[in-house]
Amino acid sequence: MATAANTTAGPAKDGAPAPNAPAPPKTLNGIVKQVLSGDTVVIRATKGAPPPEKQITFSHVLAPKLARRPGAGGDETKDEPWAWESREFLRKKLIGVEVTFTYDKPANSNREYGFVWVGKDKETGENVVESIVREGLVTVRREGRPTPEQQTLIELEDQARAANRGKWAHNVNPADKVRNIKWSHENPAHIVDIYGGKPVKAIIEHVRDGSTVRAFLLPDFHYITLMIAGIRCPGVKLDADGKPDLSVKVPFADEARYYVETRLLQRDVEIRLESVNNSNFIGTILYPKGNIAESLLREGLAKCVDWSMAVMKTGADKLRAAERIAKEKRLRQWQDYQAKTPAFNSKEKDFTGTVVEVFNGDAINVRLANGQVKKVFFSSIRPPRDQRAVVGTDGEEIVKAPPRGKNYRPLYEIPHMFEAREFLRKKLINKKVQCNLDYISPMRDNFPEKHCYTVLIGGQNVAEAMVAKGLATCVRYRQDDDQRSSAYDQLIAAEQQAIKGQKGLHAKKDNATLRVNDLTVEHSRIKVQYLPSWQRALRTEAIVEFVASGSRLRLYVPKDSCLVTFLLAGISCPRSSRPALNGVPAQEGEPYGDEALTFTRERVLQRDVSVHIDTTDKAGSSVIGWLWTDQNVNLSVALVEEGLAEVHFSAEKSEYYRLLKSAEDRAKAAKKNIWANYVEQVPEEKVVVEEDKDEKVVVERKVNYENVIVTEITDTLTFFAQSVDNGPKLEALMNKLHADFQANPPIAGSYTPKRGDLVAAQFTFDNQWYRAKVERIQGNNATVLYIDYGNKETLPISRLAALPPAFSSEKPYATEYALALIALPADNEDKEEALRAFSDDVLNHKLQLNVELKVGNGPHLATLHDPTTKTDLGKQLVADGLVLVEKRRERRLKELVEQYRTAQEAALAAHLAIWKYGDITQDDAPEFR
Repeated sequence: MATAANTTAGPAKDGAPAPNAPAPPKTLNGIVKQVLSGDTVVIRATKGAPPPEKQITFSHVLAPKLARRPGAGGDETKDEPWAWESREFLRKKLIGVEVTFTYDKPANSNREYGFVWVGKDKETGENVVESIVREGLVTVRREGRPTPEQQTLIELEDQARAANRGKWAHNVNPADKVRNIKWSHENPAHIVDIYGGKPVKAIIEHVRDGSTVRAFLLPDFHYITLMIAGIRCPGVKLDADGKPDLSVKVPFADEARYYVETRLLQRDVEIRLESVNNSNFIGTILYPKGNIAESLLREGLAKCVDWSMAVMKTGADKLRAAERIAKEKRLRQWQDYQAKTPAFNSKEKDFTGTVVEVFNGDAINVRLANGQVKKVFFSSIRPPRDQRAVVGTDGEEIVKAPPRGKNYRPLYEIPHMFEAREFLRKKLINKKVQCNLDYISPMRDNFPEKHCYTVLIGGQNVAEAMVAKGLATCVRYRQDDDQRSSAYDQLIAAEQQAIKGQKGLHAKKDNATLRVNDLTVEHSRIKVQYLPSWQRALRTEAIVEFVASGSRLRLYVPKDSCLVTFLLAGISCPRSSRPALNGVPAQEGEPYGDEALTFTRERVLQRDVSVHIDTTDKAGSSVIGWLWTDQNVNLSVALVEEGLAEVHFSAEKSEYYRLLKSAEDRAKAAKKNIWANYVEQVPEEKVVVEEDKDEKVVVERKVNYENVIVTEITDTLTFFAQSVDNGPKLEALMNKLHADFQANPPIAGSYTPKRGDLVAAQFTFDNQWYRAKVERIQGNNATVLYIDYGNKETLPISRLAALPPAFSSEKPYATEYALALIALPADNEDKEEALRAFSDDVLNHKLQLNVELKVGNGPHLATLHDPTTKTDLGKQLVADGLVLVEKRRERRLKELVEQYRTAQEAALAAHLAIWKYGDITQDDAPEFR
């Protein structure tokens, strides 16, 4: 030992041959490192790292033998009764405790025998040998003439026998004091599943190196070899035969083992099993001061290991943080560490923005608040790649895929690439994201420098979500490479789960490519194969893949799996500038061409849109039609309204001509963009003095505008409107109703509705529950009116449920009105045209409503006004020749009726719409009856 202390004379130890001149036993101090059995301990010195050790066998006593595992120097043996109890008595009393001990070594013995006292002074300390004899857990040797110490032990043993203590108890079956140890496990993974990731109590029995231990799992005594998850400590080098080569000293290996021994060896700990590696278990060890892996990393005695960190359920981020501390302090293994990650300024490192474009599965464009657009690459992941490339073990392409033809489109032809892009597009486009810079990848192989970020949306890591679905793989790094995602461990864990679930790229079946018909190249197939069905369809769903100019786009049509060039109908848009490409010189754009391109890109690029295709261009290479954005906005009208396009003469025959013309007039009036220098001769308007008007009106017409949104239109020209002020209340009510039905879904068929009942109905479009009134029952179907929106639907009775009382007290949020002073024409085609125009003008628009006349039982008569242009929309329908003026005699409406009649006479004189063949009201004359 390193610390020698008092030496005192004493009797020779029994059980060992007495020498002719016995040496006095030595007295030393130390700390108990390990208890080998009920009569043997290992004591280490109080100084040194690691300090010297000495094994002491107690004098004059014999403890029951502990079980021996097979292969450890012999065959498997069982515990002798009370062997474990005697070992545990000493372990709990002595491990980590400073003791005083005496020892001597008989001449013909390999062992050193002695006594142990708790504390620094044997005169005042507890004699451990006497204590274990007193507990009846060992047997005292009685051969030969006893020494005074031996005689004391004999007397204590007699007392233990008399008191039935320990192994001398008569009422205990010795077989009950023998452990059933599971030395080996045929299915280690099953053991992991049994404990289910929960901490299990354990005792560390052996420390092989700083990151590998052997332990008993209690209370079932599973004996396991455990590799500490997420780390690796320096260990012993192996020779050519795979055996430890003790002649080679590995830096910090002994220090790491000593660090773990002093904290864990024969201590009570908790182990959380994470996984298995061959016959070894992988897990986390928790001791009173925390996670031993974190401690080792913080001291620079271990390094993080990606492969085992991936199996950890929690805590990987703490391990990285602990390792980072050791790197910054350059402790032990990191004494020569040099950080490779460059410093970033705060503006470059973290920012929030809106996603405007998604690239092929590994990058996005993000627009910042100042309008700047940044390209953001996802950290530490790779998108699907060409399967013809040869990939190394680190994930890098050793041999790149041979080149494809000029019409090769990797987005569709590389398996899972389109699926990955679609996942990102649907999740991110036009959404706010938080971008945290992890590293900058330098320029390589003609590829520019990449800024790689962890991208979060709603707190979720987008890259992790991709990897979890098998739509990307993790980049593998060298162990000392810090150029990686800050959430790298979560990425690795997500990839392991995707592999286990055989998702996406990890599926065993062959990954088929997406078959796409490229009509931007194969023009001849447009008219013959696709155009007829597109023309018949009211609307066709599509995705905008590319915007070439304000009115020229490339669409992907999922239903037909084809790409097609699409031109916006009804407008003429200025040409945008074009960069030099493939030897073609750059072209300057027309005024406001680039602004039109930007306007269109910001509203439809990579968005879901709906189109109606009318025809093709003269060459048959592109289709021409109308496009509605995901907000149901007609893009042609929007461009004209913004002054970025003008109405084309071909629009005159279109049903949208009136909308286009009105939008163009408003743009001209506001002198927007291309109309900035437009001058129009405006005739002088006759100003009517308000006081004079009041004198002519006998009963005053009341004007009290209410902001509303029209939600539904009926075929009789009545409409349902919601008050804008009630919007937040309605939204809160719907959220509460949806949450209630999600938490307590009704049992289908348990409710029998009756006509007039206020019920909850499950809307077919989104399968959500809404308040409704039953209008008619027909067999197993019911027609309901959704009272908060005004739309009707016939659906199975099984989709109806009783409305909870908490939702029945509030009045309907949608009110039905009739358009004042308006009558529909008798002809069905004219009626449909009027309803379509009215729908385009008001449906889902924010308008101003004024109740002109309250009717007893029917809907109140109301007028609707555009808040921007101050246009009376009912009067505009009259002026466009789409409806007739109703005959009303109320004096308060007299002036309004006269204005409507003036508009009708102007439409008749111009032969507009229903008046194109003359005055249709003449059919009511007596001679035609």
